Amino acid sequence: MKIYNLIKRKLFVIICLLLTVSCVTRQEMVYFQGIEQLSKSEDRNFGNNLEIQPDDILTIRVSAPEPEAAIPFNLTKSLGSNSGMNGNVELETYLVANDGTIQFPVIGTVEVKGLTNHELAKKIKEDIEEYVKDPIVNVRILNFQISVIGEVKNPGTFSIQDDHITLTKALAMAGDLTIFGKRENILIMGEEDGKKTYAYLDLTNANIANSPHYNLRQNDVVYVEPKATRRQSAGSTGLASTYLSIASVLASLIILITR
Repeated sequence: MKIYNLIKRKLFVIICLLLTVSCVTRQEMVYFQGIEQLSKSEDRNFGNNLEIQPDDILTIRVSAPEPEAAIPFNLTKSLGSNSGMNGNVELETYLVANDGTIQFPVIGTVEVKGLTNHELAKKIKEDIEEYVKDPIVNVRILNFQISVIGEVKNPGTFSIQDDHITLTKALAMAGDLTIFGKRENILIMGEEDGKKTYAYLDLTNANIANSPHYNLRQNDVVYVEPKATRRQSAGSTGLASTYLSIASVLASLIILITR
């Protein structure tokens, strides 16, 4: 009888151990817990999802029917050459200062913070029209990046060549969600007026395309939370060693009983 009670107690301990190991809590796996402490982003401007901010890096190209007239407005740098001869040249970049300005040739200080690339191009065009006839100005933000993490096939930070990107395109760049990703609760983290903000979008809802957060902004972070089944799967990775331990204990019990 004593041996029987001992076996029951040990089996009970084993079962409790198995349940503990096979269950990974949400707190152990999910990112950005307590995000509700940040400001919830209720809306965004649909048209201005790409606004120039301090520390952005810009290229500005000015062209005109008379190319010579545009030369003073196109700062270039030489790329050099192994042969010692003059190499190719490329446009210099402009780093947006903390006060949201850049120093542009001839016209001097230009306030750029909060403008889109198209708005800045229009502004510079108007400023240089007294020097260049019919100028064409193209502005590009070089450090437009977004990050996609969580339950996607290829998480990472991606550089965006266009002047806008949608949530679905960003997820496609990351290889789409895995089968363990929660599609109804996609977290978008960003920044507005210097404050970190967040919003949740539901991929299973067709109205997602009407959300102002559907178009991402530079430096946005997209996080796909794992489903509960993923947490269970993560817990099961430790079961192999647990089973070995159980087998060892059972073998000892069998030896004890058969003596």
